[in-house]
Amino acid sequence: MLSLRTVAAPARRQFAAAAPRAVFSVSFQNQRYYSSKVAKFTGTKDANGNYPVSIIEGDGIGPEISQSVKDIFAAAKAPISWEPVDVTPRLVDGKTTIPSETIESIQRNKVALKGPLATPIGKGHVSLNLTLRRTFNLFANLRPCRSIAGYKTPYDNVDTVLIRENTEGEYSGIEHVVVDGVVQSIKLITREASERVLRFAFQQAQEIGRKKVRVVHKATIMKMSDGLFLNVAKDIAKEYPDIEFDAELLDNTCLKMTTDPTPYNDKVLVMPNLYGDILSDMCAGLIGGLGLTPSGNIGDECSIFEAVHGSAPDIAGQGLANPTALLLSSMMMLRHMELTEYADRIEKATFATLAEGKSLTGDLGGKAKTHEYAAAIISKL
Repeated sequence: MLSLRTVAAPARRQFAAAAPRAVFSVSFQNQRYYSSKVAKFTGTKDANGNYPVSIIEGDGIGPEISQSVKDIFAAAKAPISWEPVDVTPRLVDGKTTIPSETIESIQRNKVALKGPLATPIGKGHVSLNLTLRRTFNLFANLRPCRSIAGYKTPYDNVDTVLIRENTEGEYSGIEHVVVDGVVQSIKLITREASERVLRFAFQQAQEIGRKKVRVVHKATIMKMSDGLFLNVAKDIAKEYPDIEFDAELLDNTCLKMTTDPTPYNDKVLVMPNLYGDILSDMCAGLIGGLGLTPSGNIGDECSIFEAVHGSAPDIAGQGLANPTALLLSSMMMLRHMELTEYADRIEKATFATLAEGKSLTGDLGGKAKTHEYAAAIISKL
């Protein structure tokens, strides 16, 4: 889960379990997964003609997979200059914050790439991922999941696009003890936040050529909170007559997607925070795990693209980590920055390497080291 994953699981859980290479081939279309009408990139080049990008290398395997991305970008001659920043949490007046110089860097550059983070346990800190989302008002989490040529799973031709409201719901952090042994947690849903993420979903559908938007909800039980989210969606749908709108209960969505995900290939799914957290990881499982899944946190002023798997401290420094998720997220970042040519080249080389299957990391069924996998991609640029 994006906001609650604080300690990485063992390596076998970090990424997909090893599986035989596939005999089928699925194309990975070169297209953006988010709308330019919201959160348009406004960064500027530096004196050397490069776009500065803040990079949070992260914990555990973070520095290793970040280095692979840097090496591949350098080989592709992408016009990016990396600006390393530190997000070691600080407690200020009882609240978890990140260093002010980090905030200034991301606000100045308008975009960041982030490796996995592990929130300190037992020191009073809330999730660092949650802190970043709140600090930069990253209101939408965008998670595309597509089947990848060369990696066989029980599901073929998966092509889902999920948008998760990223700032409220059950993750608002409003909890208190009523009496001893009784705790109350408040689910916060506001019209403003709902309208913002729903409008983004409809714009997203227009941008990538999907004709349907579906809200996933439980308004049958939470009639006021989910009911508000659903009613706002119905109102906004009237502004987009070219997009078909419907809704589906969360449990039905989970059942249908794990039975056959292909009917969701023509839709953009949008939902409140908790449902999106669960469903996005479930979709990742359909294509092979979090190690093959990109992610972007979208805001009006800044956007942060990230790997959502754990920091896997048990394999850190051993050269065993798979950088695919962070690399795919960096391609989303390049397209967000309208550097599509470079994203296309790196993407083509990456998927050619995966399809070939000769230089894969252990979680993908191969024996290659992290740097060997990156070198194989570079050789195909």
